[in-house]
Order: sequence, then C-alpha cells, then structure tokens
Amino acid sequence: MSTQELVTLNVGGKIFTTRSSTIKQFPASRLTQMLDGRDQEFKMIGGQIFVDRDGVLFSFILDFLRTHQLLLPTDFSDYPRLQREALFYELDPLVDLLNQEHLLPPRPVLVEVHFLSRNTQAFFRVFGSCSKTIEMLTGRITMFIEQPSAAPTWSNNCFPPQMTLLPLPPQRPSYHDLVFQCGSDSSTDNQTGIRYVSIKPDNRKLANGTNVLGLLIDTLLMEDFHLVSTRTVSSEDKTECYSFERIKRPEALTMNKTWKTGTTLMPQQSEKKK
Repeated sequence: MSTQELVTLNVGGKIFTTRSSTIKQFPASRLTQMLDGRDQEFKMIGGQIFVDRDGVLFSFILDFLRTHQLLLPTDFSDYPRLQREALFYELDPLVDLLNQEHLLPPRPVLVEVHFLSRNTQAFFRVFGSCSKTIEMLTGRITMFIEQPSAAPTWSNNCFPPQMTLLPLPPQRPSYHDLVFQCGSDSSTDNQTGIRYVSIKPDNRKLANGTNVLGLLIDTLLMEDFHLVSTRTVSSEDKTECYSFERIKRPEALTMNKTWKTGTTLMPQQSEKKK
C-alpha cells in the first residue's frame, strides 16, 4: 500500500490513520470534500489534516465508515452529540441510523427471587420486569409430586404401593411472576406430598430447597443476569430476597447497500459470544 492511499486525521488532538477510500466512500459528505480540497475549513498541518471537532466521538464515526454498522457501548449516552457530529460531517446515512428508536438507552431487566424456608418445605416466588424472562423460567422449571400407583388386583395389597411422579408446572399468579415449592407437604388426598423440582437442562430432581435455590441462581447467571443484592425480607419466617439485573447487549444497526438510491436501514443483532 502506498502512502498516498493513507490519510492521517488529527481530530481534536486524537490521531486517526485510515485509507482515503474509507473517508471518500460518501461523495456528498464533507469528509470527501476535505480530501478533495473543496472544504477550506480543514487545514493540512505537518502532514495531518486537522479537524477541530470531538476526537472521541469521531472514533465511532470512523468505525461506521469502516463497517457500515453503528455499534455503541451499552452505557453510551451521548446520542445528541454524536448526531450533531454526523450532521457536521454531512453523513446522512449515519444521521438516519441515529434516529432509529433502537438506539434508546436500554432498560435493565430485573428479576427478584424470594426464598422461604420453613421446616421441611421451601417456597419460591420469582418476580420479573420482563414477562419473557418469566416465560423462559416457566418452561424450564417442573415440580414433581409423589403419588401412590394403583395397586395391582392380584397383589391383595401385600406389597407397598409403588410411587409415581406427577409433573406440574409452576403457578403463574401474573405475567410477571411464578411460584413453586419443594420438600415435604402433608395433604389430605392420599398423596404423600413429597415435591421435587427440576430445572432444565439439569435433569436432577431436587427436594432440598437450598439446592434448588443454587440451581435457580446458576440458571439466571447463565442467562447473563448479575446478582446485585441480597437481603432478608423477614427474619421470623426466614424469607430471603435475591435481586438480579441484566443489561441488554448492544445492538448493531447496519446500513443496507441500497443507500445510494434511497436510504434503507435495517437493525441487525450483534453476534453473541459463544
């Protein structure tokens, strides 16, 4: 590559080096006019083109020029300033991308797990700000109740009845919470009341509340939730609360190749780390 194919910009004191073709791919932009010498606001100083603008924000603009994607950090909040810079450089496709509603600051997804341990029973109630999270957990959690099987007619009840496990889904009091329990549960309908809990993809059937709590926490952690706080709701009945938070992954907005004849934009989910 010859040195003529490279251009060095000094934007607000930050140095950027890239291909001239990267800068000139939008003929109507001021960046193209800058390289062609048609915009006198940009000065050549010591072999570098000096641009008296924000250098930090220009790094996002240069990344857009290289990839045709706008992928911002999760905690990015300078949308109006970045849009102002895009307007200054007259990069209309980038301005349109910044107008997308997908770029609104993401709201965290919140989950609270209430755990009550009482004698040989454990009760769980999970609250979620996003109903999809509750639906995901509902599909993974199954309760099992031990039931005596019907005794064979030829046995004359000489042997203890065998036990079968009846699967039950968690209860859904509302779209935003679910309830389930495990451990011994005396009942009056000839059921033994032993409740087990299984959480996919783990195949174990757990009757110990502490083990179920640990598995439930592991499940949320694998879904990119982070434990942010724990507290004791009631010391008398041993109720504990675990609060989780998940920030949505940043989304990349991609410019369609038909931008020259009409700006057509489409959102594209960034690749997840495996």
